[in-house]
Amino acid sequence: MIKITADSTCDLSPSFLESNNITLVPLYVLLGERSYRDGVDIMPDEIFTYVEKNKALAKTAAVNVHDYAKIFAELSPQYEAVIHISLGSAFSSSHQNAKLAAQEFPNVYVIDSGNLSSGSGHLVYEAAQMAAQKLEPQEICQKLEELVPKIDASFVIDRLDYLHKGGRCSGLEAFGANLLRIKPCIEVIDGKMTVGKKYRGSFENCLKKYVKDRLTSQIDIDYSRIFITHTVRSPEIVAMVRELIQEYADFAEIIETDAGCTISSHCGPNTLGILYKRKSKKSSPIS
Repeated sequence: MIKITADSTCDLSPSFLESNNITLVPLYVLLGERSYRDGVDIMPDEIFTYVEKNKALAKTAAVNVHDYAKIFAELSPQYEAVIHISLGSAFSSSHQNAKLAAQEFPNVYVIDSGNLSSGSGHLVYEAAQMAAQKLEPQEICQKLEELVPKIDASFVIDRLDYLHKGGRCSGLEAFGANLLRIKPCIEVIDGKMTVGKKYRGSFENCLKKYVKDRLTSQIDIDYSRIFITHTVRSPEIVAMVRELIQEYADFAEIIETDAGCTISSHCGPNTLGILYKRKSKKSSPIS
């Protein structure tokens, strides 16, 4: 048997993780001087409450080499191989730390997802399917690496104060965007976050435009699966996004997941993305 592990940032549902025997390795969330394990000791709502009360952002920290080594040491004797899918190396040193830890275990393989949230989750999902089909570890790794550049990951952000306080946009940009009711689309291109199209209006109306843009401006979408991943508390808004997806495209699976602590820490409440696969490499943002 092959064991699939992943960083906690993959934002897959507990039921999927349990049914596919996937082990998550938690990153760390720092609130002031206290450290918490992502998804174990802290959840996104607690981060939002902390930020509102203290007017200070949460910070995130990578998994260290020791944590990875401990998990690999436990799992590698039990399985033919362990395939770990990490948060993209441009976002965190977690990938490098996992690679360092894996050097001690000949049957542990580490894949750089080049992505975050359920962008990485697509790779975990595919890895679980291939492991169930009993493919060889090397073949699974090869197919995953071929898929990495084909993941289309993007989010629309309602509030810019999290990005602003985290140093990801200037005060003038944040003030101007809020004044003009601009909601930016953040995309992952070549393993890095970039600002794509900027929408204007209410969050709900911006999402309508965003979903239409993502699903009608491309001809190479793989319609096998799409994730709706979010920090939105309104079920009506999420239901609207699902209906729009069904209107514009015919995906075999539409999977809703909650964004975890990493997306929540950096993007804040009312963030929503649709993440899917493409048949070819994604190379530029949608304008």
